[in-house]
Amino acid sequence: MSEQPARTIPPEPRERPREPVFNMPGVVVLLIAICAMVHVVSVYALNRGQYGDLLLRAAFIPIRYSGMFDLDVYAFTTPFTYTFLHGDWLHLGINMVWLAAFGSPLANRLGTLRFLLFWAVTGLSAAALHWAIHPLDQGPLIGASGAISGMMGAATRFAFRIERRGNRASFGGPVLPVSEVFRSRGVVTFLAFWMLTNLATGYFGFGPGAEAAIAWEAHIGGFVAGFLGVPYFLGKLR
Repeated sequence: MSEQPARTIPPEPRERPREPVFNMPGVVVLLIAICAMVHVVSVYALNRGQYGDLLLRAAFIPIRYSGMFDLDVYAFTTPFTYTFLHGDWLHLGINMVWLAAFGSPLANRLGTLRFLLFWAVTGLSAAALHWAIHPLDQGPLIGASGAISGMMGAATRFAFRIERRGNRASFGGPVLPVSEVFRSRGVVTFLAFWMLTNLATGYFGFGPGAEAAIAWEAHIGGFVAGFLGVPYFLGKLR
């Protein structure tokens, strides 16, 4: 009898690792959810008077620190809580897109707790510079733009380098010395565009949420804090 060739059984195909639908760190998703929830409540659940009360208790109002008013608990909380309020849907949407873009790689590099501290410090720095320039302003300062500008400042210290670890992207490499940052043509181009955009927004009133959007001075305050401060959050001073 002739021998029959043995039948080969093809190997089972390996399953590819599933990519998450939202490839963002949990802390970034949480911040986006909080900002969105606050805005939904502001728009659909509060009347005009209640929204005014919310601004008094959660927005940053410079004149509160002029010495003409007693400092209550809100004087100490609003330099942080104002970052969760937004003027309109466009203001919210644009900020959340930038938060996802710059916050995700930074959060993956810093970790959750240090990223939240970074958000708080850069938001506070943004409010502080706005107060220093407009100490008697009665208008409410709102929006996450100051803290997000801090993330942009941090990104320039990595020259926007991205490393992938598994399915997570984070800013990679060492923090560049300030002198090296300004030798990078890409970084300098970004800085020039960013500064001109903020000056145009401030002087000509362009941009989302024009009536209550965060001021360009606050953008600069947050950016400088992130630019100079990110080495401290990494524990590596350069």
